[in-house]
Amino acid sequence: MEYSNLQQQAASLKKNLFDQGYLDEQFCQIEDLQDEASPNFTEEVVSLFFKNSTRLMTNIEQAMDRNPRDFCRWDVNMQQLKGTCSSIGACRMKNECTSFRNRCGDENVEGCMRSFQNLKREHGVLRQKLESYFQLLRQAGPAVTATRPRGM
Repeated sequence: MEYSNLQQQAASLKKNLFDQGYLDEQFCQIEDLQDEASPNFTEEVVSLFFKNSTRLMTNIEQAMDRNPRDFCRWDVNMQQLKGTCSSIGACRMKNECTSFRNRCGDENVEGCMRSFQNLKREHGVLRQKLESYFQLLRQAGPAVTATRPRGM
């Protein structure tokens, strides 16, 4: 009974991540690569994403501090982060990267700063939500990983 309840909770949390725009189809494609030989593949990919995205965000923050108004440098750094976000389907983060890059194109320092703060917030929320999701998956077992939200 508890196993089934955990499966339902994990599926519901995943559906909410899609419904709220945190994730897109790319995340499902990563989950599709998971199999018995690598049962934690998706969690490992996501863990690497957070390690790399945290490093890239630190680089961006340092570039913004050290090179005020160097929009070209900021944009190049943000493009790297946007690609990283796209690779796991972190849709809201990717959209915020696009917003930041648009502000760079407008040479809008304040807009870049606001967008970067939004990006950091989205990063933290996504990390918390995915940690909860993977915790439920570990408790429920591997059967949940193959299910897609309805409409996917």
